[in-house]
Amino acid sequence: MAYFLFVDESGGQDAPNVLAGIAIEDSDLWNLVLALQDAEIHNFGRRYSVDGRELKAKKVLKTRIFRLANSEIELSENEQRELAKKAPDSGGTVGKREVIALARAKLKYVQDALDICARFHCRAFASIFDKNSPIPNPSALRKDYSYLFERFYYFLEDKNPECQGIIVFDELEKSKSHILLYQMDNYFKKTGKGRQRASQIIPEPFFVHSDLTTGIQIADLIAYIISWGLRFEGMKEPKREELKDFVDQVLRLRTKALRDIDNHPNYTIWSFAYIPDLRSRGEQRVK
Repeated sequence: MAYFLFVDESGGQDAPNVLAGIAIEDSDLWNLVLALQDAEIHNFGRRYSVDGRELKAKKVLKTRIFRLANSEIELSENEQRELAKKAPDSGGTVGKREVIALARAKLKYVQDALDICARFHCRAFASIFDKNSPIPNPSALRKDYSYLFERFYYFLEDKNPECQGIIVFDELEKSKSHILLYQMDNYFKKTGKGRQRASQIIPEPFFVHSDLTTGIQIADLIAYIISWGLRFEGMKEPKREELKDFVDQVLRLRTKALRDIDNHPNYTIWSFAYIPDLRSRGEQRVK
């Protein structure tokens, strides 16, 4: 038994940064991909994410899409699907009804995609931090990554002590990928917690192209929804209220673990964490 953790990032000028992952059991991965492809065909009348198009969250969930989808124009389900199917090929001649149908199809696809993740018992993980948060020494693994790995490790441990976790990242610029690999190598080899977690998380990740990897596309949706729509205590950025229903869906994908932490028995650790400072405690004490 193994779980893939597909990881992507999101953030913006008016939103916190989010490192998010979606955990999918290896035996479910292909059936999940097929179900998501079926959801595309059902909503768009075709595969939308082909020919260079991606179902990127920043495109399918932008404010304009909600505004168009809320138009008073009524469309039957079949009419909406036919118009949404036609829209991508219409170029500059696309009409208002096609634009509205496509916007509604995008939002319905996101809803269906998150429902499919729940149906396949996928689990979401997220580290949320302010873009102005102090960053650690370049040789150290940032806390958003270590927190994500910690919670993924607890999930695997609770599933089965022999269950393995495989990390899959959206491909970064090559130099950044090398830095992350170096930091992860240090973390999993030279820290006590890292060595413990390497017993269930394979320390060397895969890097893939997001437009070719369905799991990364789902992680992208989750990261974006959290970044723009979810706020925990201490987070001051405004949120987009129109994302609320999607936030509720994402929250249902969270998982929790109970551990003895600092003499607190059965302490609840959720798979989403808000991190005000990315530095270790030792670095924070150094002025």
